[in-house]
Amino acid sequence: MRVALIHALKHSIGPIEAAFARLWPDASLMNLLDDSLSADLAREGSLTAGMTDRFLILGRYVASTRADAILFTCSAFGPSIEAVARAHAPMPVLKPNEAMIEQAVARAHRIGLVATFPPTLASMPREFPRSVEIVPKLAAGALAALDRGDRAEHDRLVAEASRDLRDCDLVALAQYSMAPAAELVAAASGRPVLTTPDSAVQKLKELLAVRT
Repeated sequence: MRVALIHALKHSIGPIEAAFARLWPDASLMNLLDDSLSADLAREGSLTAGMTDRFLILGRYVASTRADAILFTCSAFGPSIEAVARAHAPMPVLKPNEAMIEQAVARAHRIGLVATFPPTLASMPREFPRSVEIVPKLAAGALAALDRGDRAEHDRLVAEASRDLRDCDLVALAQYSMAPAAELVAAASGRPVLTTPDSAVQKLKELLAVRT
């Protein structure tokens, strides 16, 4: 099975590849990175029609390679990813968070949501059903630390932010780049932790097993 991974942040590549290596090592992966998407979104402040067009172009390219599924790892682009899913149905096209959201909603009512990229906290809570309560938390400075190559400081800041979520049922890490901090977050918050890479790989493996 060939799974196309489309990234808007270079930091997402390592965590999702690690999740596949642990959970589905037989999958064949292809990576596409356009880190200008995240920079443009941060500058514009909201999604534009032009950004969605760029996602559609990426989707058409991946379909031309005969990939079996597409997984986007960029958590702030939900409507653009939905446009790709509509264009390429019935191919599985997953938003980065949808599998984790499904798991979180099945297990908890009050969910702490930690992110390091502010636009994620503007878009992602709307992806949860109204039956659950989302407590958003920005790990300020963490993404900047990761950009300068300081993974330890990034993980420390994410864990520190999660201390404010101890009254939640579980903590969800909103971005793929945050997954390596999961153990520190669990220790700091005292709560179960879900990561987007593990949840996504598990769901894709189930979906594509059904299709074979």
